[in-house]
Amino acid sequence: MRLFTAVDLPVQMVEKLSAFLARLRPLAKLRWTEVENLHITTKFIGEWPEGRLDDMKNALRSVKYSEPIRISVRGVGWFPDLTRPHVFWAGVDGREPLSNLAKRTEEAVTTLGIPIETRVYSPHLTLARVRYAVPLEALLTSAGDPDFGAFEAGSFFLYLSANGKYSKLAEFPLNP
Repeated sequence: MRLFTAVDLPVQMVEKLSAFLARLRPLAKLRWTEVENLHITTKFIGEWPEGRLDDMKNALRSVKYSEPIRISVRGVGWFPDLTRPHVFWAGVDGREPLSNLAKRTEEAVTTLGIPIETRVYSPHLTLARVRYAVPLEALLTSAGDPDFGAFEAGSFFLYLSANGKYSKLAEFPLNP
């Protein structure tokens, strides 16, 4: 089983992102993310044995947070940068509370032997992936500096990733 944890987006924000992506898709031949797969990853876990799924859920239940996390989604950019674009993303700003959730999630799963991520946590929404060099001028001009809004996340989820589809396995409230 390939697992990760993530915060979901509210329906209204998904609708805004859907309209934005529908406008941009014709402008560049990229591998566009399905709107229903958009989420804010807090920890990529990777392969995990199905027989130990309850261990994972129990570890994630230990992640405590006293209140919902305010998150805004705005702006777009490229990883690693525009000169070598691989990922087209929308910016996520959850400030210190979102980073703390990612850190607490990391600490919880580390007790099960999951390696600690060495990269700095950089929350974003992956909108598309670049397969090969394509002209991006039209996309850049049309994308602008979008603001998709803000919301309060009251929980995070354990997800299964299989065949390009994501399935929720468990929900963990931030203020149980």
